[in-house]
Amino acid sequence: MVTKYVISLFLIAFCSSSLADSCQNPQVEAASFTSLDATVVTQIAYITEFTLKCDNPLPENYALYAEVEGKPLTAARIGENKYQVSWTEEPAKARAGIHEIHVLDEEGWASLRRARRADPAATVSPLLAIQLQHPGSYSGPWVNSEILATGLSILVAYVALRNKSKILA
Repeated sequence: MVTKYVISLFLIAFCSSSLADSCQNPQVEAASFTSLDATVVTQIAYITEFTLKCDNPLPENYALYAEVEGKPLTAARIGENKYQVSWTEEPAKARAGIHEIHVLDEEGWASLRRARRADPAATVSPLLAIQLQHPGSYSGPWVNSEILATGLSILVAYVALRNKSKILA
């Protein structure tokens, strides 16, 4: 009888602690940054920092995961209830527009992985979704200055030689 009582108390404590670990009524404040100049970099960086506030207190080691356009990422903890999600892309593949960041807790991440085993296109409702606006990256002028200088030099030389031949004629 005592063993059943201890086991049932253990199950109740385990279930209540697992329920307490999930964020209830999540509220988020986010700030996002991207690389705008692709002339001197080899990768475009996307960084989103956010503060997560929940109705219940979260443990110190509360892990969050993120998914952006099918890419799995981890959310790095950078402070108390502050997290950061970042990734990079090649400038040729980096698209302008809104990037949707789906943030999941451990339970949601496990559910997503289980669902993806059966169907690679499966989705799971995220804990929260953050939108990152990337306006696009500047890749330089349409015509490089070296080409423009060469073209202008040829034009000046042509005009000078033409006028020289007119003067001597």
